[in-house]
Amino acid sequence: MSHLIDNTPSTPGKLKPDKSSYIHNRFRIHSSSFSKLTLWCLFFIAFVIFFFFLSLLSTTTPSNSAAASNRRSLGATWGGSAWEKRVTKSSRRATASNRAVLVTGAAGFVGMHVSLALKRRGDGVLGLDNFNRYYDLNLKLARQKLLERAGVFVVDGDINDAALLRKLFDVVPFTHVMHLAAQAGVRYAMQNPASYVHSNIAGFVNLLEACRSANPQPAIVWASSSSVYGLNSKVPFSEKDRTDQPASLYAATKKAGEEIAHTYNHIHGLSITGLRFFTVYGPWGRPDMAYFFFAKDILKGKQISIFQDPDRGTVARDFTYIDDIVKGCLRALDTAKKSTGSGGKKKGPAQLRIFNLGNTSPVPVSELVMILEKLLKVKAKRKMVPMPRNGDVRFTHANISLAYTELGYRPTTDLETGLKKFVRWYLDFYPGSKKKSAW
Repeated sequence: MSHLIDNTPSTPGKLKPDKSSYIHNRFRIHSSSFSKLTLWCLFFIAFVIFFFFLSLLSTTTPSNSAAASNRRSLGATWGGSAWEKRVTKSSRRATASNRAVLVTGAAGFVGMHVSLALKRRGDGVLGLDNFNRYYDLNLKLARQKLLERAGVFVVDGDINDAALLRKLFDVVPFTHVMHLAAQAGVRYAMQNPASYVHSNIAGFVNLLEACRSANPQPAIVWASSSSVYGLNSKVPFSEKDRTDQPASLYAATKKAGEEIAHTYNHIHGLSITGLRFFTVYGPWGRPDMAYFFFAKDILKGKQISIFQDPDRGTVARDFTYIDDIVKGCLRALDTAKKSTGSGGKKKGPAQLRIFNLGNTSPVPVSELVMILEKLLKVKAKRKMVPMPRNGDVRFTHANISLAYTELGYRPTTDLETGLKKFVRWYLDFYPGSKKKSAW
């Protein structure tokens, strides 16, 4: 099976709504709708404030104390001449025309790949990661070792540590920040909602504060999410579509991040580009993603659950291969204009952008499983189950016309090709998982 990508982004005509009625409905505003909008805005603000203070209070709970202890066990200390030398060396640019980039979440899936790509082309790269235990820490440490071999130092620290961020900006005059750190995952928000506000809202604000105070101010590229489209039923998803109906707390924090970015751009002159990623997959990926744990469970002979929508159709995703995402990230960074502030004060209008980075070819999850069966040479034990109300949505589909025009973004990897590379990595990284064919 092969899903080859056309040279231009796909925009299926049969799924397009009537343009005139869409515009009419989108911009009809009268007094009652305005009051409803005001009420919802106040509710959302109160919601965010509540969880923000909850996240602050939770720092004294046993579970968070344990997490802090875990970070300390990793040697989460910073400062001193030897530490500063490592920071400076890692951030050193090959030439004056290269960039000095701070990559947050560098030990994460996308963060590692972006850091390596930046380093390969001669940019100075410094990583920052708190090595939390949302998923297997050994995988993050393995990514860190790969980065170290490439000459990228990953500082063990948190974006909520204001003193650490100030120190990093004092030591290195970063030209750019690639902000990829976040509490990921839609379903985990049901268990630990405060962690999402702590990382995705409070942590983002803390980072923006450090950037606005820096001299020079860096340009910022950061990871939003396709989840901001929430319950939007218009496909493919366009940057102009409504994003005020999040289906999960994760989506709500990413939408809040977009509004916060607008504020810091407007007030402080920070150049900010947001990227809405669509279901990123590939080698060194996240174990909480379906393609990853499907492969794991298929090899173990375990039953896998495939979600169905109420009409008994399978869920579909716009799976986007990691190499295509990395290219989009680098193009966003390369086209980012300079921030216009100095000492926290805005001196002129600054660039503010948002782009979809997807593959434009949604694939049913049942088809994903078929490809994995073929590559693993093992028959999956399937169970079709109703889609739970835990924040998941039925489908995602990116309209990448804007990224195509302004960034030159053009994904080239179909799902089978990408999964083949993932499976090869998976079997190499987890050698004990190999299983004889059950066909």
